[in-house]
Amino acid sequence: MTDPKTTESIKWLNQYCLPKDDPLVHQHLDKAIDDYLQWMKSAGYSQITRQNYRPQLNQFLCFIKNRRFSWTEIFTFNTLQRFKKIRGQSSVPAINGLSRYLFSQGKIPKPLAQKAQRIDLPQIYQDYLSYQQTHRQATERQVSRIKRVLAAFEDYLQTHKIDLCSLKLEQVDDFLTAFFAPFSTATCNAYRSMIRQFLKYLYRERQIIKRDLSPLIVGAHLFSQAKPPNFLRPHEVQKVFADLKLTTPADIRTYAMVHQAYMLGLRPQEICTLTLDDISFRWQELNVKDRKTKKPIKLPLPEEVIKAIAAYLVGVRPQSQHRTLFLTLKAPYGPLTANVVGYHITNCMRQAAPCSSAYWLRHTYAQNLLEAGASIYEIKEMLGHDSIESTKKYLHIHIKLMRKVLFNETI
Repeated sequence: MTDPKTTESIKWLNQYCLPKDDPLVHQHLDKAIDDYLQWMKSAGYSQITRQNYRPQLNQFLCFIKNRRFSWTEIFTFNTLQRFKKIRGQSSVPAINGLSRYLFSQGKIPKPLAQKAQRIDLPQIYQDYLSYQQTHRQATERQVSRIKRVLAAFEDYLQTHKIDLCSLKLEQVDDFLTAFFAPFSTATCNAYRSMIRQFLKYLYRERQIIKRDLSPLIVGAHLFSQAKPPNFLRPHEVQKVFADLKLTTPADIRTYAMVHQAYMLGLRPQEICTLTLDDISFRWQELNVKDRKTKKPIKLPLPEEVIKAIAAYLVGVRPQSQHRTLFLTLKAPYGPLTANVVGYHITNCMRQAAPCSSAYWLRHTYAQNLLEAGASIYEIKEMLGHDSIESTKKYLHIHIKLMRKVLFNETI
């Protein structure tokens, strides 16, 4: 339903937006909107959807009236982007739907909402994307984002006729300056990391460039974000496990996943890829094969983890041809994704630590190893890191150990 504020806004826009140049264009668009809404009704769209679309399309009409657009310029990517800067993202589905309708009626050459065009990149880029999937456990969504950034980078190189083998730092900086202009600081940091990893791959894995440029690709340091990893305090850990329920099949499955995350330090991605063949109840071991480093490791299975897995296998896990340990609980039964594993673990942690995430259990695992006297190199192997620098970021100064060293206190 249209709220009073939106109605007043539309009324003001209608008064402000006087027709310019060619009133026929605005008349055509006005009629197209009416025809589209009538078609939605005949096609079975709900009344609520049609009521939401009408004010959004009227706002788009006012936007067009106040600018010198020809009919062919209305349904273009640039026009939509300009409209989004004023009205935001909420009206985009309505405009995309209108463009699809007009395209089906032969009124415009192509609709706005099209599937993303396939990006064809040179072989070196394709090899890198495969490397991200196989060695860095990148998801399809992550690979898609990396591909878009690399496509822009390759376009820059082609435009300026730069050979990848002779790439210089100034050229990378020039690209980043232009590419980052419309993005937020957080987005720029993410994209900068993608370029940095690609340059590291070119130097270390393929020896295509003669100098490792990756350490030089840095942004302004954000001191407000220079915080150690979060982990659970002992009383929070006790509350997490005290609040775990065994009422429903989903509860029992989550119970097993939480034990693996806390007592073995496994990532959600590692948990969702475990198979029945990876578990040895006889030897009380878990074979973790799908790690970022691609270095399998056998971890001892504590008794609590064995009981949690057994309870899931006996009472919950559905019969399936899949060998993956954790499966969905509704047909068709299939493996869980890392996001689903992370969601269920995080959800049961929120009572103890409202801002926590599944990775907090992994950080807590590292803290427990540190407190037990494990060296940073042993922790590196247990966590499955490929460099000691990655492990250092996971470890927070342990206050009790520091007080023991400084003040000779008993802990």
